[in-house]
Amino acid sequence: MAEDSLDVVGIGNAIVDVLAQTDDAFLAAQDLPKGAMTLIDAGRAEELYAAMGPGVEVSGGSAANTLAGLAALGGRGGFVGKVRNDQLGGIFRHDIRATGVTFRTPAATDGAPTARCLIFVTRDAQRTMATYLGASVELGPDDLDAEMIAAAKVTYLEGYLWDAPAAKEAFLAAARQAHESGRKVALSLSDPFCVERHRDSFVELIGGHVDILFANEHEICSLFQAEDFDRALQAVRGHCEIAALTRSAKGAVVLAGDEVHVIDAEPVDQVVDTTGAGDLFAAGFLYGYTRGEGLYDCGRIGAVAAAEVISHFGARPEAPLDRMISERMAAG
Repeated sequence: MAEDSLDVVGIGNAIVDVLAQTDDAFLAAQDLPKGAMTLIDAGRAEELYAAMGPGVEVSGGSAANTLAGLAALGGRGGFVGKVRNDQLGGIFRHDIRATGVTFRTPAATDGAPTARCLIFVTRDAQRTMATYLGASVELGPDDLDAEMIAAAKVTYLEGYLWDAPAAKEAFLAAARQAHESGRKVALSLSDPFCVERHRDSFVELIGGHVDILFANEHEICSLFQAEDFDRALQAVRGHCEIAALTRSAKGAVVLAGDEVHVIDAEPVDQVVDTTGAGDLFAAGFLYGYTRGEGLYDCGRIGAVAAAEVISHFGARPEAPLDRMISERMAAG
């Protein structure tokens, strides 16, 4: 693979999402914390799948969604993630390649089945996730694609995968490979509960290996145990080169040294489903970053991409993002 042939390579959970609409009563009856991601085992996955309403299956996973968004913008991406050689694994492989993302991690021939995430969307557009990680957490250093990492301007790490010991080793190995090739490393914190589980090791990872940090308001406050966003914003200074912090309807703030850029949220006619908002913000930001755009414009591109994905059901873009970005940026 030629030098600089990729903009971003993502490393994360290879998951097939099953999305269904539901209500708060269902979440309470199933003991699912609204708006959060809960890890479940295979038996619980079967129980919830049987109880949920009609669903829509689509390949997902946080980093995979980001790479799909990057491709929709015209960016060049690769993905590293573990699936099983089963039906869902085949669906995942087909779907991500169909977006234009390079995916060549060999499928496991034994062990746990391909991961799946049951996503329950309530009327207020909040998404509650129950995730069986299956084969995805068996990703280890031997599954890394050193050629892709060396060829990508940014290696993007999905925080959800930090739960698995072998994946932690893979993250550290990938970060070393990227930096040895003169590349950048980005990390998404993924989820407040994920941050609570790994607060100390996340801070160590960010300080020692991460150049670009993506987090939402709840995640960054949890990471630094800050009482409010302003204190968390001050706490993150100096831990990494760039911090891109999203605040839902309040937009986003991007920090880099003494630079502070406040980006307004892009207006949408109706918020239908917030699934993938952070993933698509990262996609837009990295698309701009790998093309040398200023940090404010990177944040604006991210905001436009996030606005598109929350305007419909599902975590991947449906409208032509490249044209939408051009129109919005031209309009100022």
